[in-house]
Amino acid sequence: MAGHSKFKNIMYRKGAQDAKRAKKFARLIKELQVAARSSIDPESNPRLRTALSACKSANMPKENIQRVLNKVNSGEQDNLEDIRYEGFGPGGAAIIIEALTDNRNRTASEVRSSFTKYNGNLGESGSVSYLFKNLGLITYENNENFNLDEILDFAIENGASDVDFEEHKIEILSSIQEFNDLRDKLEKKFGLPEQSEISWIPENYINLDEEKSLSMLKFLEALDNCEDVQNVFGNFNLNPKVIEKIS
Repeated sequence: MAGHSKFKNIMYRKGAQDAKRAKKFARLIKELQVAARSSIDPESNPRLRTALSACKSANMPKENIQRVLNKVNSGEQDNLEDIRYEGFGPGGAAIIIEALTDNRNRTASEVRSSFTKYNGNLGESGSVSYLFKNLGLITYENNENFNLDEILDFAIENGASDVDFEEHKIEILSSIQEFNDLRDKLEKKFGLPEQSEISWIPENYINLDEEKSLSMLKFLEALDNCEDVQNVFGNFNLNPKVIEKIS
């Protein structure tokens, strides 16, 4: 399981902090808009609960969140739709891209161009998703404030399917059905998580060499610059030498 979110952490360390924050807020607002369509009541709307939690973890101001909810409640809605792209990126790594767009042709063109530029192949729906599990992911920073045995026992008792301790991260996995309740209980017990999302977790990983790792980072950066892309998931580990150079 180790490694499934490392490339995202690396990608989001690149560039100016304020630009990153603005880009992240824009993506969260899009998800909030779509999530709130069916109901602005988080108790009856699991996707909205997940979106609100992500906004809180990102320290989005409450007024920004309320502005979006008020807009949706008044009937003002952008024509956004969910699209998932699948394919193989540099080094043959399996890639899943989640997008929210008001223009399918524009988004498809930008995503396809990124795959082509970095020697990847955009595939059909289902071409790589069978290599992943769609699960809830809750992440805490691993520090001296946590009793690891306590958080492990609590998470498993309350629906977690797996808990992974990395050097600086505690990553908790659950089924999608258990995700919101587990996150709420963890938040009440241990505080706001650093990250909480529905994620695509690879079954297995491939290790990229230095050349392919550098290509992968450029590929991810190109996708990050596509305003319609919300999330990117992959089944690869970057070469340690490359990680050292950019850290």
